[in-house]
Amino acid sequence: MSDIIHLPENLSGVHIHFVGIKGTGMAALVEILFHNGAIITGSDVSERFYTDEILEKLGLKALPFSEKNITDDIQYVVYSSAYKPETNPDLKEAFKRGIPCLLYTQALGSYSSRAYSCGICGVHGKTTTTGITGTILKNIKNLPCQILAGSIINSFGKTCTYTSPDVQNKKFSPDFKITNAPFNSVFVAETCEYQRHFMSFFPQKILLTSVESDHQDYYPTYEDIRDAFVDYICKLPEHGDLIYCADDKGAVEAALLAYNKRPDINLVPYGENAGSEYKLKFGKVEDEKNKFSMEIFENKELYLKVPGMHDVRDACGAVALVCQILRYFGKHPFDYAEDILNGLKEFSGGKRRSEITGHFTSKNGNDVIVIDDYGHHPTAVKTTLEGYRDFYKGRKIIVDFMSHTYSRTQGLLQEFAQSTQSADVIILNKIYSSARENASDFNITGKTLYEETVKYNSKDKVFYYEEATDALDFVTKLIEEPLSKDYPDGYILVTMGAGDNWKLGSKLIEEYNK
Repeated sequence: MSDIIHLPENLSGVHIHFVGIKGTGMAALVEILFHNGAIITGSDVSERFYTDEILEKLGLKALPFSEKNITDDIQYVVYSSAYKPETNPDLKEAFKRGIPCLLYTQALGSYSSRAYSCGICGVHGKTTTTGITGTILKNIKNLPCQILAGSIINSFGKTCTYTSPDVQNKKFSPDFKITNAPFNSVFVAETCEYQRHFMSFFPQKILLTSVESDHQDYYPTYEDIRDAFVDYICKLPEHGDLIYCADDKGAVEAALLAYNKRPDINLVPYGENAGSEYKLKFGKVEDEKNKFSMEIFENKELYLKVPGMHDVRDACGAVALVCQILRYFGKHPFDYAEDILNGLKEFSGGKRRSEITGHFTSKNGNDVIVIDDYGHHPTAVKTTLEGYRDFYKGRKIIVDFMSHTYSRTQGLLQEFAQSTQSADVIILNKIYSSARENASDFNITGKTLYEETVKYNSKDKVFYYEEATDALDFVTKLIEEPLSKDYPDGYILVTMGAGDNWKLGSKLIEEYNK
């Protein structure tokens, strides 16, 4: 273990160069380290991404890749796994000079080792759960904390991270004094299962939302990905909390397998099947709010302003994690009930997570909402669309879904074919590939998914356009049709997936804002 590189404990004045600085995780880590006093530079491609805005708020600008970026005063280099030391000029020069270089996951793990760190993981719901957790913690005064999510969270001020004022000012309240040296703050981060990246993290608590087959290019079987989660859980310290969703079969299985290996782990279930203080009771959807209750707050009414029962479940997990953090400090969660309720009320989603990107009136006077969502696993697609169906009862739902990776589409073809049934109109596109795979290795295309989807829906409900933007005229015609008595409130266009089909929504909004 001696060859593991760690960032210094005191980051003030330490110059760190980020290669691939515009990546979502990279930009988020930049924010965290910047607020700890580090000097930051970075390089990336010239194409503009939403993370450019995050960097600009910090007074940073990405440089073009070049060996000249590696100056004498750079002490560490952090790089995205998308770039290789053999080919990237910044990394070539850094390795040549012997500058310590860390992958993003290693740097995140290194930072987590000096805080009371809580890792949020799962095949679905990581980003939303992290965003809700951070929004609640933001409402608890004087709690020294930092949060890192995998996307922009609106309630963080449209950034990926939140850093409490006491961490920025290094003035800690005695009310939340951490007694277990060397920790001086709470750090909550979204941690990723792909290629076992989360194994670099040092968790004191883990929140597990779900375990299902995914990332088939790396985990060929369900057991492969399940065992990765088990190994991560086993990184918990003695008597560490595993907060897991009791409503998710895979999460329950992973929790029990980990407990068999480590019976000292404290299992903390949440959800409808929890049978504990974190038992969830769904209420109703009213006034575009999801209302629910939890036993720990004596069934007091809680609510979220975002659609979907899956998000309510994520909120339940976030509340459970916050309550367990409060108990670590010797606090009673009920004393912070109002802060927790206020955090839930404040949460309004994040970028590409049921994000409303446009709202306009069609030429025929129809009300139209455009939503973009990152859901790219069949379970996420299904539950998200079911949530919209429940939340927006009076609106006709048009979904444009672009599947991501050939390996995932092939491995979960039947599940994908059935995942969009809650929509009224289904538009499918080509498969959005990954640099990690070669399309010629697979006997599947976007048309294959279309053909399978038709089997579970009426044929006049399912349509295929190779490129998402090719469907612009078709969608424009649809939203101009007179409203029916079933859907008197208007239309919703949902662009869903990890690909670039969000461009369809953008073009539609552009057309109507001319």
